[in-house]
Amino acid sequence: MFREMRRGRQALSGPETLEILERNTSGTLAVLGDGGYPYAVPLSYVYYGGRLYFHCARSGHKLDAVRACDKASFCVIDRDEVLPGKFTTKYRSAIVFGRVREVTEPAEIEDIMRALAGKYSPHEGEEAFQREMRTSGALCVLALEIEHLSGKQGKEL
Repeated sequence: MFREMRRGRQALSGPETLEILERNTSGTLAVLGDGGYPYAVPLSYVYYGGRLYFHCARSGHKLDAVRACDKASFCVIDRDEVLPGKFTTKYRSAIVFGRVREVTEPAEIEDIMRALAGKYSPHEGEEAFQREMRTSGALCVLALEIEHLSGKQGKEL
């Protein structure tokens, strides 16, 4: 169902690709938006328990798109260094394909929010986490269940 990489020699291994997801902090989620147009939105995320998780508001374009069609892709650029005079870049990236679901169980939401907090605010304590949870209000958590994962790097690397 998913295409083979055209330049297979540049493919990263599964573990190398997962390292990209674990080490980075942002990527771009692409979904089927209004009127059949693609909608790509940059997001912070956490790779946790074999899935990607995002938090968002309880309404908006992204959530409407996911509710209408759960298929999505997510791209993370790990490295992109311009090589002047060579008309190329040194790059490394990962792309995930899968289905997005809204997380609804309160215990699962708290667990994921702890994973996000640990990634983005590792030095904050439990009191700060609880305060953030109380003030976050209409919080929505989305899970991207990975169906296909690929990584690629430029031949210059």
